[in-house]
Amino acid sequence: MTRPIAVIGPTATGKSELALDLAQRLNGEIVNVDAMQLYRGMDIGTAKLPVAERRGIPHHQLDVLDITETATVASYQAAARADVEAIMARGHTPIIVGGSMMYVQALLDDWDFPATDPAIRAKWETVLADRGTVAVHEALKQADPVAAQTILPTDGRRMVRALEVVELTGKPFAASAPRIGEPRWGTVIVGVDRDTSALDARIELRTATMFESGLVEEVEGLIAQGLRHGQTARRAIGYAQVLDFLDNEYDLNEAQERTFIGTRRYVRRQRSWFRRDQRVRWVDGADPALADAVLALVNSSPMRDEQEPQ
Repeated sequence: MTRPIAVIGPTATGKSELALDLAQRLNGEIVNVDAMQLYRGMDIGTAKLPVAERRGIPHHQLDVLDITETATVASYQAAARADVEAIMARGHTPIIVGGSMMYVQALLDDWDFPATDPAIRAKWETVLADRGTVAVHEALKQADPVAAQTILPTDGRRMVRALEVVELTGKPFAASAPRIGEPRWGTVIVGVDRDTSALDARIELRTATMFESGLVEEVEGLIAQGLRHGQTARRAIGYAQVLDFLDNEYDLNEAQERTFIGTRRYVRRQRSWFRRDQRVRWVDGADPALADAVLALVNSSPMRDEQEPQ
C-alpha cells in the first residue's frame, strides 16, 4: 500500500515509536507534523528523534526552519503535501506523525488560507506585544464574537491571525475554516492515546529528562542564534519557561514544573481537538502489540474508490 497513515494524538503517547514500526513494515517514509520540530536546533525540548534513532528511515519536515523564521500553517501545508505526494510517487507509504492540531488539519483537509497582509499583522502583533492577550481578545470580541469564543484567550498568535483575516476579508474567521470530508489521499487516521494518569506520569518523566539532558544549555545556544527574536520558536513549551528562568523570573525547579503543567494543558487541548474528528481510529499507546493493532485497522479500512458509488 502507498496511501498514507496519519499517526496523531496527544504529546507523549508513543506516536514516534509507532511511526517507526509502521514505516519499517510498510516500506514507509515519515512526514513530521509537529510545528516545533520544524526548527533546526530545537531538539531536546521537542523530543525530536536523533538521527541515530531513526532506523535509517527517511524523515521529512524536520529541521527546515531557522529559529528566527515564523512557522505558518499555510507554508507547511504546501511543503508537506509535496513531500507526501513525492513519497507515494516512489511507491512508498507516507507515515504522517505528530500532534500539531491545525497542521494536521491543513495537511489532510480541504483548507484554503486567506492571504496575509504584513501591515495588518504587524499592527495586531504590536497590540499583543504592548498590551497583552487581554487587549487582543477584547478587540476580537468586538470584531468577531464567535471567533473570540472559540479561540483560547491565551492564544495570542491565533487571535492575531483571526483579526487579520477579518480585517482583510470582511468575513468572520470561521468562513476560512477547513472543509471536513474524506481525508486527502484516502489517508487512514489513527489516534494514539493513553490513560490520563499514566500519560501525566509520562509527561512528568519526559519533562525531567529534557532538563537533565541539557534543555537549558540548548536554549542558551539558541539565544546566540536569535531565539529571542523568533515569533514562534521562543513561545514553545519548555523554551519559553527556560527563557524566563534565564531572565530570573523564577528558579530552575519552577521552570521545570511550569513546563510540565504547560505540556499537560496542551495535551488536554489536543485530546479535545482530535476527539471531535469522527474519522480518527483510536488505539491505546500502552498496547504491547500496537503496530499490529494499527495494521489491522488499516487493512480493514476500504480504499476511497471502494467507499464511493460506482
